[in-house]
Amino acid sequence: MDNAPTPFVAPAETRIGHVHLKVADIPRALAFWRDVLGFEVMIQGPSVAFLSAGGYHHHIALNTWESLGASPPPEGHTGLYHVAVLYPDRASLAVMLKRVLDAGIELEGASDHGVSEALYLRDPDGNGVELYRDRPREEWPVDGQGRMTMFTRRLDVRALLAEAS
Repeated sequence: MDNAPTPFVAPAETRIGHVHLKVADIPRALAFWRDVLGFEVMIQGPSVAFLSAGGYHHHIALNTWESLGASPPPEGHTGLYHVAVLYPDRASLAVMLKRVLDAGIELEGASDHGVSEALYLRDPDGNGVELYRDRPREEWPVDGQGRMTMFTRRLDVRALLAEAS
């Protein structure tokens, strides 16, 4: 007889609503999140900015309440690994790739995960950022039992960039 409690499973409709980042400089952070990635400023004050895609109250919040002028945390410490921004399709991801490269921002990686295609970079405060698109669910790789599998392969960045027109 197994007395283990039944694990709680979050409802399927559950989503990550927003991320709130400590930054060192609001104008510098806005130059990335607003000017390069295209998030719209919903509310801004001297030490905080709330940004959105599509008029939502906020998807990204930036503040300097505890971090004004601070340096990024050192490598090898706990903290945020990355924020992942999901784009609706490959063409939108291609446009973002072009914008990032045109802004002189270096990619740290570009991967095909089978279920998704992803670009990896850092914001001006050293926070990891993943820009990605999901493949349609019917294209996700599965094993012999029909369970989703993922992998990491090199993404053809040139082919993606060619779709940015």
